[in-house]
Amino acid sequence: MPVSDRRRPGGGRPEAAPGPGTPARRHPRPSREQLAAATDRLLPDVIAPGLDVLFVGINPGLWSATTGWHFARPGNRFWPALHRGGFTPRLLHPSEQDTLPALGLGITNMVARASARADELTAGELVDGAATLTAKVERYRPRWVAVVGVTAYRVGFARPKAGFGPQPETLAAARLWVLPNPSGLNAHFTPETLGAAFAELRAAVAGG
Repeated sequence: MPVSDRRRPGGGRPEAAPGPGTPARRHPRPSREQLAAATDRLLPDVIAPGLDVLFVGINPGLWSATTGWHFARPGNRFWPALHRGGFTPRLLHPSEQDTLPALGLGITNMVARASARADELTAGELVDGAATLTAKVERYRPRWVAVVGVTAYRVGFARPKAGFGPQPETLAAARLWVLPNPSGLNAHFTPETLGAAFAELRAAVAGG
């Protein structure tokens, strides 16, 4: 069974996941006070044994830590890229993250604590996060691990020359892939080029 806590951090339960065509406005925007209170909060993984791909974010943003949903901030392009890349049959809302393990997919983070920006993390946190991730991969044994952010991968795993795409090394028994950061702040990639990067990984996963 997936290891995922459906409760929102801070108490209460999240709203029901929307079906196809459900407008995003059903999910209220967190207030400034709620976002500020989410600093350093932990976000549960969406994970299960034997996944095809475990996606690894850098760390949760405050929006994600407030809602309990990975890549939840409006403008983050992870979910559209996942769909454009062929991993999901339709565009999912972040609140539907618990449907991913049934598709062979999961989400975790290099660093567990939430922050307003990923560049607030220290190199030491990324190195420690890489060690924690390695242990997690050894436990859950996904076929592929896809790190979403090349800088975090370079620092955390001491691979200063690593680029995007497949990596020559493995992580535990999993094959490694590095994807672009889907944050809206990453102007080097458009929604189309992000989708193409995800599609390249999808082709590799389908090919074995």
